[in-house]
Amino acid sequence: MAPQLRTLEAQEWDTWYRTLERAFGGPPTPPETRELWESLTEHDRSVAAWDGDACVGTAGAFSLRLSVPGAALVDTAGVTMVSVAATHRRRGLMTGMMRRQLDDVRERGEPLAALVASEPDIYGRFGYGMATQQLSTTIDTARVRLEVPAGLAADGVRLRYTDPLSALPACEAVYADQVAGRPGMPARAPGWERLAVSAPQGGGRDGGSPLQCVVAERDGTTVGYARFHHTPQWDVSGARGTIVLRDLEARDPAAYAALWQLLFGIDLTSTLVAQNRPVDDAWQHLVSDVRRCERQLRDGLFVRLVDVGAALEARTYRTPVDVVLEIEDSFCPWNEGRWRLTGDRGGASCTRTRAAAEVTVPVRALASAYLGGIPLTALARAGRAGEPRRGALAPASLAFGNEAAPWLPHSF
Repeated sequence: MAPQLRTLEAQEWDTWYRTLERAFGGPPTPPETRELWESLTEHDRSVAAWDGDACVGTAGAFSLRLSVPGAALVDTAGVTMVSVAATHRRRGLMTGMMRRQLDDVRERGEPLAALVASEPDIYGRFGYGMATQQLSTTIDTARVRLEVPAGLAADGVRLRYTDPLSALPACEAVYADQVAGRPGMPARAPGWERLAVSAPQGGGRDGGSPLQCVVAERDGTTVGYARFHHTPQWDVSGARGTIVLRDLEARDPAAYAALWQLLFGIDLTSTLVAQNRPVDDAWQHLVSDVRRCERQLRDGLFVRLVDVGAALEARTYRTPVDVVLEIEDSFCPWNEGRWRLTGDRGGASCTRTRAAAEVTVPVRALASAYLGGIPLTALARAGRAGEPRRGALAPASLAFGNEAAPWLPHSF
């Protein structure tokens, strides 16, 4: 018999999660992190595939609110914990779970689904497109200086070490202030803040410190924070420690610069590693030698437009737009057809139309452009979009853009 899909029951969670752990390999999840994930699991949004009494597939979703251009927060299914047992590959389990999940998302009225892909090749066929990228860097702080403008360095910011847990409410307030200005950032519901301080000891590096936290204050108010691990290392020439940055947010340029200055200047270290920063992160314009910062890009958040009309109406547009889009979407055929999108910085309307198509775009490519970080013109050069009406693509691409690069600061 084919494996059966059914909604996860609370008492099945341990079995379900062990199936997920086995699929991803590696050591068992630490107990405190496991407890956190169990508390966040939405059982009515989680699916298990059963072959008899053996769990052979998992898929879940979190009810998120994702920032989109125009500072709106859009209800989004945060797809998570997806796996298929090695013994049951190539049997359609993944397709079945994705079909069931997207149907459920539609029934809930959520315009978007989003995920972080363990293997990006899997999700394109279900209409998910890469919508954000993340910047990683390894900086030789013995040779690269941080050059902070004089006006920022004297702006009354005080730094102090503090306990990550006790500082969490103040840090979360800083994080919340950043969400509206950066598409791709999820608003963190109660309970999610614990993820920010649940990093493994040493940030995954052997011998590293527990999570450290420094807050930036002005007039007694927290205006920024940095959380990081310190990994000591010594050789015949002396100390060569590494700082591994977990996260850093700030309300203003002065607090931002002060925190980066701290990270560059910690004694007994000569390397700073940051593994997930926005592609337009400002430190790149403060360093003395950007070439020695060993920057790398990789994919971040993948987005899926579950309801094209509602999703396109939920965001605003950088320049006025009036265009007829022809959408291709074989996996969610209710989206297929022609839509007239009109909008500007004040709002948008997206409705069905019989007018001639001016831009053609598969839903996967439209998802990549949705948060404003990947131009429709770039997708067209890759053959992922077309313009039946010559000259229609460039203004639409400009309208979809956003001032700040979209970014997902943490996984889910």
